[in-house]
This record gives sequence, structure tokens and C-alpha cells, in this order.
Amino acid sequence: MAEVVTRMGPLGMVSLRGDLGEERLRVTVSALTGTAMPGRLRIEGTSGRGAAWMSPDELLIFLPPEEAPAAVRRLSEELEGLHHLVADVSAMRVGLRLDGPGAREVLAKLSPADLHPDAFGPGVVRRSRLGQVAAAFWLEGDGARVICFRSMGDYALALLRQSAKDGAVGYFGA
Repeated sequence: MAEVVTRMGPLGMVSLRGDLGEERLRVTVSALTGTAMPGRLRIEGTSGRGAAWMSPDELLIFLPPEEAPAAVRRLSEELEGLHHLVADVSAMRVGLRLDGPGAREVLAKLSPADLHPDAFGPGVVRRSRLGQVAAAFWLEGDGARVICFRSMGDYALALLRQSAKDGAVGYFGA
């Protein structure tokens, strides 16, 4: 199981809604993050700098927290004239870390999402639930990362810690 479940330090998170197929949007996002534009159900980069597909018309961009306000201004300026919505959502969400080889099982015990390695591997992001908490999660480093609304952060942290403490069920061989 995941040996450690912790709250991450502050994350810069910018929500961008628009036509994800629009070339100017794609180029702007890639230039801002230094990563490729994520495809459907994908994350490019990391929770430190990258972008995750959230829905057919939404990305969540990760940056150092001090860069988020400037990123909102840059996106607004560079996408002027295109239908889009950009907002700094750093303060409304919290990041959680699951470190250790059992991260997949910790998540799988709490989520209805298919987390089998054939369906959920590196670079895949899922928006689902962990218990009753709406969350997004993906594999990163030697574990996983989770984001949820800040108001649910303490509960989600306790839920994940209990799942880790309860031990593996052995479905994924962890």
C-alpha cells in the first residue's frame, strides 16, 4: 500500500475552457507549460508544471503558485477574440500525494473508476469520486496525485490515509 499520504504544498492551478482543438489555444498552452497539449483523459507534465484534460472543453493547467496570476493574464491576452474562459482556481483546490507502490490500490478501493493498469497508467488522468468526494487523480513519481475542492481536503486526506492503513486487497498485485 502507499506508505505515505500527505497534503501537497500550494499548487498553481488555472482552469481554461474553450475549443481545445483551436490551434492558437493549443500553441499558447504548450508555450505556457512547456509540455505537449494533453489529449482526451491525459495529463502532460506534472502537478508542478503541466496540463490535464478535464473535459472536452476544459484543461487544468499546473504552474508554480506565484506564476498563476500572470498565466491568467497571458492566456487572456493571447486568446483574445477566441471564445474562452480562464480563471485562477489555485485557492479553491488542494493537492494530495500518495507515495508508494500501493497508490493504485488506495485509489481503487475508493473510486468507481477502472484503475487496472491496462486502463490507468502513466499520463492518464481520471475525474471521478473518492468515496463521496469529487476528485481528479493520476499517477506521478512513485505514487499518485489527487486534487479536490479545498473544502473537502481534510476529509479526502483522512479517507486516503484510512484506505492506505487498511492494507492491500491484492487485486493489482501490490
